[in-house]
Amino acid sequence: MESATANAGNAGDPAAVAERVSVEIADHVAEVRLTRPDKHNGLDYPMFEAINAAVTEVGADPSVRAVVLSGEGKSFCAGLDFMSVMAEGRPIEDSFVKREGEIANDFQRVAYGWQALPVPVIAALQGNVLGGGAQIALAADIRFAAHDLRFSILEIKWGLIPDMGLTQSLPRLVGADRAKELTWTGRKLDAEQAKELGLVTELADDPLAAARALAAEIATKSPDAIRRGKRLLEATWNGPAAESLALEEKLQRELLGSPNQIKAVQAGMAGETADFDDAS
Repeated sequence: MESATANAGNAGDPAAVAERVSVEIADHVAEVRLTRPDKHNGLDYPMFEAINAAVTEVGADPSVRAVVLSGEGKSFCAGLDFMSVMAEGRPIEDSFVKREGEIANDFQRVAYGWQALPVPVIAALQGNVLGGGAQIALAADIRFAAHDLRFSILEIKWGLIPDMGLTQSLPRLVGADRAKELTWTGRKLDAEQAKELGLVTELADDPLAAARALAAEIATKSPDAIRRGKRLLEATWNGPAAESLALEEKLQRELLGSPNQIKAVQAGMAGETADFDDAS
């Protein structure tokens, strides 16, 4: 059970929370959309609560095989809405509350939660992707970005460090030296610079359409293999070779001869699309 502090930290205006994020699940794809466009999807307390709720909802649905994460309006997410957060006057301790069984606190989970999901997360980015918004974007597995992208690890501007799980994403994408430089300077990158550094997977005229197309393709594959593939790569990217190879074997043994694996073989040989069962 959550502590009294956790409950206080998560308690907010239900109407405000409901207005911040939309979740639609269809054809094995969850579309999660930040819906505070008038504030460039800035992160206030209701937004934090709504994103965490979306992570929980998507993670609990075994029918989901891929997630499309986007922001409504001109920006994906412009980062922390300082004025709104300060106006609420909540104790700073509320920022560091952890849910039972979670390794990330509630602020970290808004970003790291997408990385920790068992299915691929594909982000569609446009406009401002700053501070906390950048950390959320980097937690996605794949990022399509519009040409108007403005990207920054902005926390240094406020005398802070990025604390929403950036340690688990940025260094592995750009290397330790570049991660330090971006964190220490807060310099703003355009779309081409972000792509060159590896912060963006692909540039697209319509990043949402590109994200949806890739998610739809992934959703035709075996959900058991999709989930184990993500687990394998997340768990082993900087781990000891012996542990990585052992996990490869363990996960492959789980798949071999399983119902969905047999369906994949049959469909592949017939040149057809398999009708897979939900993930196991």
